[in-house]
Amino acid sequence: MFAERSAAVEEQKRKGLRVAFAVSIGFTLAVYAGAIVPFLGPLFAAQFLLGSSRPMPLGKTVGAAMVILIAGMAMMVLTNVLGDRPAPFLLILGLTYFACFAAQSTGKGGPAVFLVLVVSIIVPLLGILNKELANSILSILVAGVLSGAVLMWLAHAVFPEPFSQEVEAVAIDERPPALLRALANTVILLGSVVICLTSDNLTAAAVIPITVASLLGQLDVAASGRAAMGLVLVNLFGGVLASVAYAALSLRPNLLSIFLIVLVVVLLLGGRAAARSKDAPVFAGALTTFLILFGLGVSPLPGSAAESFATRIVYVAAALIYALLLAAILWPRAAETKRISV
Repeated sequence: MFAERSAAVEEQKRKGLRVAFAVSIGFTLAVYAGAIVPFLGPLFAAQFLLGSSRPMPLGKTVGAAMVILIAGMAMMVLTNVLGDRPAPFLLILGLTYFACFAAQSTGKGGPAVFLVLVVSIIVPLLGILNKELANSILSILVAGVLSGAVLMWLAHAVFPEPFSQEVEAVAIDERPPALLRALANTVILLGSVVICLTSDNLTAAAVIPITVASLLGQLDVAASGRAAMGLVLVNLFGGVLASVAYAALSLRPNLLSIFLIVLVVVLLLGGRAAARSKDAPVFAGALTTFLILFGLGVSPLPGSAAESFATRIVYVAAALIYALLLAAILWPRAAETKRISV
């Protein structure tokens, strides 16, 4: 028992170090290169690394990258063709979200499903709210996917998993698709996207829908109200950390400061996200919140500097409360779900 626990702790340390290394290096290089969305590549890398203790096989990595790129191209076409026709545009967007949530509910798909969801949020919003970025969205997406994959392999090269004769048995939690819950999640996420499109606020659009999608992936209202509030507080903590990190960066604004700040924060959040525990997805969500907010703070994205961090944290809090309340109202009860599945 003690040996198993010790092995799990060592695995958590290695995984946490990989995430911290990949995210801090990737984020710093993205800022140095003047990336418009500097958090995209590190976010992809973190999702890839937290998904497994072993590097994704080359074929699977290429496959996941192709799925994400195809989703991005499809969203670009959708935005260009139907962006000025709200009814069919939102219908197809909703069907895409529903497919992602349904896939997540089965326990399959891994990080690729969440990344496709992120792409399906970012591409239409940037394409509609900022016409200057509409033509460069695909290049931003390609750079994010490729840098995320490279960072994943580099992190495994620096912090390799020890060789073992035993084949790692990955327990896949296979479940029948929870279609009613997926439908409710679609309504919740699509509502947040509509709110952002009508408000015409690029910063809110970059923060609110992704925060909603992240929380819906963590949330289980049926567990307990206290646990649900814990999820909200931990995710909000990621936003507070981003505010503190940006304040620290303003004292000495250079690349070394960015690297050290991101490294420390990701060691704190990524280490917990790497654990084999029920709390791991919560800290992964807090890491997502931190990367988005801190990335917007240092991004050359037009209008990203206009909003204060206090306002951005309000956006995060509003998104968390919105998702929590609507999930409590719209999610089917456990008994109802069991009756329908039978």
